[in-house]
Amino acid sequence: MKTDLDKVKDTILKMNIVNGEKEVAFQLLEKVEGELKTLNYRLERTLKEKNTLSTLLSHTSEDLEKSSELIKKIFGRNLSTEVMNTLLEDPSALELGGEKRKVTIMMTDLRGFTAVSERLKPEQVIKMLNSYFEVMVDVVLQYNGTINEIIGDSLLVIFGAPKEMADRVQQSIACAIEMQNAMTKVNEQNRAQGLPELEMGIGLNETEVIVGNIGSSKRSKYTVVGSGVNMTSRIESYTVGGQILISESVYKEAGEILCIDAQRNVLPKGAQTPLRIYQVGGIAGHYNLALEAKDQALVTLTREIPLRYTMLEGKDIERKEFEGSVVRLSKNCAEITLCGPISVLTNLKMNLGDVDEKLSARDFYGKVIEPPGKKGATQLIRFTSVPLEVDAYFQAHLKFATS
Repeated sequence: MKTDLDKVKDTILKMNIVNGEKEVAFQLLEKVEGELKTLNYRLERTLKEKNTLSTLLSHTSEDLEKSSELIKKIFGRNLSTEVMNTLLEDPSALELGGEKRKVTIMMTDLRGFTAVSERLKPEQVIKMLNSYFEVMVDVVLQYNGTINEIIGDSLLVIFGAPKEMADRVQQSIACAIEMQNAMTKVNEQNRAQGLPELEMGIGLNETEVIVGNIGSSKRSKYTVVGSGVNMTSRIESYTVGGQILISESVYKEAGEILCIDAQRNVLPKGAQTPLRIYQVGGIAGHYNLALEAKDQALVTLTREIPLRYTMLEGKDIERKEFEGSVVRLSKNCAEITLCGPISVLTNLKMNLGDVDEKLSARDFYGKVIEPPGKKGATQLIRFTSVPLEVDAYFQAHLKFATS
């Protein structure tokens, strides 16, 4: 098949021109043909390089996307989603410094977890904590909370930083209720794996703090600083399992949509004036959430269980031991005859009486959750930490009382 140049050559041969001119014309054609071949070669090479570059760019883009996802995954495990997105959108946010901000702080803690963990293998403890946090973190993120820190078995969560939240107080309360109700799922998983059940307490406080990056140029952390953080921890320390306690600042900010089960004044350590705290039972409005009832009814025992108890705070600085007895009992609570009235929220260390030496040496703990009744002889205690041996002893008494 003839090329265009071949056709031109044929035309020159047919033309009525002298041979010398034909020779010059052929030389020019050959030169043009050579330049065209060179140009064609360059075009082909450029096209190949372009295809190669396009392939490389495609692979680079895929690698960058994978790297970006990996970075987000790594940072997402160590920072909250809100903090991570803020840093990616504005790298200047990495600079050290902070600002005053009104936020709602949540503190959670597993009741009696230290005693529970001592009975388990390390890998079981880690497995149990990971399952617990997997459920809790999902709930926190659902309500736009910023997980500031995981401290052992505790969570420190901020509502209202790094991004402002107009309804942060209501969101935090709804989140706390959902978290408490989600403990049912956590304990279902634990039972399926042969692990003990867990109980959680939650404290909430609305306060002004400093939020920002604190540390050094080599190591810094986005966190909150202020007395309000410590106060949140104090409020949480008054909780028993399944309970949510809030400060007066949270109560006033939340408004009338709250369902309050109880309220009382407490004097936290280091505080100069009493603090009023409120026990949340639910939240109305578009949230429409309530704590699920989990406490079993108290059973009157056919035989009272003797015990010894010591108050762990209050004016009794000598930690004097008193004698009492359990008259009614459930899985989580006990109505106990005491030597005298004890302030609500006082923590007690207790030991069984009239049992063998080994069992009587096993400490168990509880918190006074109701003031004395009309008779004044008994008060209700909510267990916060009970060893397996003591729990088995109690369950045997419950079974005998209900059989």
